[in-house]
Amino acid sequence: MSTIQDKVVVIMGASSGIGEAATKKLAQEGAKLVIAARREDRLKALVESLPYAEISYEAADVTNKEEVQAVIDTAIGKYGRVNVLYNNAGGLRKQ
Repeated sequence: MSTIQDKVVVIMGASSGIGEAATKKLAQEGAKLVIAARREDRLKALVESLPYAEISYEAADVTNKEEVQAVIDTAIGKYGRVNVLYNNAGGLRKQ
């Protein structure tokens, strides 16, 4: 049995690359996922490619505090907790 099974995992930057790969692997392992990235169309396609997974998504930019909070609020609202927060996204703020 996987130690990640039934854990609530939030992945920021999940729409491609390492974030997408992590989403697929953790879905296979039975994690409950809330994924986020700026590209909502890619998130939706990823969720649709994992019909067996318990997964939600939110469009969010990590440079926007309110959008990041909305992702966490989705996880708390749906599952009551966050066990793992994986920030796979980065952004630069213009000064």
